[in-house]
Amino acid sequence: MDGRADLPLDLGRLRAETPGCAHVLHLNAAGSSLPSRRTLDATLGHLQLEAEIGGYEAADRARATLDGFYPSIARLIGAEAGEIAYVENATRAWDLAFYSLDFKPGDRLLTCVSEYSSNYISYLQVAKKTGAEIVVVPDDAHGQIDLAALERAVDKRTKLISISHVPTQGGLVQPAEAVGRIANDAGVLYILDACQSVGMMPIDVNRLGCDFLSATGRKYMRGPRGTGFLYARTRTTAQIEPIFLDNHAARWTGDNEYTAIADAKRFENWERYFAGVIGLKVAADQANELGMDAVWARLRELADGLRARLEALKGVTLTDLGVTKGAIVTFAVAGADHNALKLALRAKSINVSVSTQFSSRLDLKGRGLKDVMRASVHLYNTEEELDRFVSELSKAVV
Repeated sequence: MDGRADLPLDLGRLRAETPGCAHVLHLNAAGSSLPSRRTLDATLGHLQLEAEIGGYEAADRARATLDGFYPSIARLIGAEAGEIAYVENATRAWDLAFYSLDFKPGDRLLTCVSEYSSNYISYLQVAKKTGAEIVVVPDDAHGQIDLAALERAVDKRTKLISISHVPTQGGLVQPAEAVGRIANDAGVLYILDACQSVGMMPIDVNRLGCDFLSATGRKYMRGPRGTGFLYARTRTTAQIEPIFLDNHAARWTGDNEYTAIADAKRFENWERYFAGVIGLKVAADQANELGMDAVWARLRELADGLRARLEALKGVTLTDLGVTKGAIVTFAVAGADHNALKLALRAKSINVSVSTQFSSRLDLKGRGLKDVMRASVHLYNTEEELDRFVSELSKAVV
C-alpha cells in the first residue's frame, strides 16, 4: 500500500486487517491500540515456534527477522540501526537514558508543565539524591512550552532538557523541534519522551535534535504490549555508559575489566520478549509501508472531526491545548463522574479512558481539572464510529 500523503489510505482494508474492529469501538489508542492481524500472527507465530522447538532454538531460527528489528525502527524515526535499542517499554527506555546521566549538586534539569508523572518522579528522586535542581519552564499562551522562557532558563549549569512530545492527558503536540534547536545551540543534552508520538506522526530524530528518544510499542505503533525502544544519538551519547550492564551490553574482557559495546545495544539486556521484538518489527514495517505523512493526515482529520462533534454537545468542554493538536482528544463533562461514564460506554463496547492528576499533576491541577475524559483515535476508526460514540455519550450525560 502506498503511504504517500497525496494518496488515500485503504481504510476498509485497514479495518478488515484489524480483528478488534469486529468487537469494539476502540478510542483508546493512547492507552493501547488494536494490533493488526499481521502483527498478531507474527507475535503468536513465534510463541508457537518456541513451544514447538524451544525458546533458544526459535530465536536462532528467527535471527534474520530479529536482527531486522533495528533497521525497521531506524527507518521509522530517521535514525541509524546502530542507534536503536530494544527495551521492554517506554518508561524503562527513558529510565535507562535518564539514570545513566551523572548529575551533580547545582546541575539544572529543565522540563515542561505537561510532563508525565513517571518522568517527574524520577526528576524528584535524582534531585533528592544529587542536589540537582528541577526547573519547570512555564507554558505560553497556547498551553505549550514557552520557547522564549526556555531559552532564558538555559545557563551554564543546565545539564538536561527533558520533555514529553505528546502528553498523555491531551491533544497537545509540543514544539519539540524548536526545543531541540535551543538544546543543541546550548550544547545541552535533550531527552524526548515520544511514547505517544511515534506511530502518530512523522518523526525525524535529526530534525528533532534529541540525544535520546524513548517510545513504546503498544500505543500508536500498534505493536504488542511489553515492547518499546530507545534511540541514542551516536555523536552525543557514545560516551554515556548505561546505569545497568550485563553480558549482552558489555564484554568481560579481563578478570577485573569490562568494555561496554559501542552502539545503542549497550542499553539492552540479554533476555527479552522475542515474540514481542518480532511483533514490534512488523508493526514498524506496516507504519513505514503506509507512510507516516498519510497516517498523520488521517489521524488529524479524525481527531479534528471528533472535537467538532464534541464541541456541539451541551455540557462538554474540550480541554486540548497547543497550536498543533494530535490524535488524542480530551474533554470534561459537566457534573459527570468521568470514570463511571467510561464504564457506561464500555458496557456499550466503546473504549475510552480517563486521564487524572496521577498522570500529570502540574498540568491538570494547574488548570483546575481533577480529571478529563480521553478519546484517542487511530486509522481503523471511521466517521460512523465517531457519530456513534458522540450519540452514546450524549445519552449518558443527559
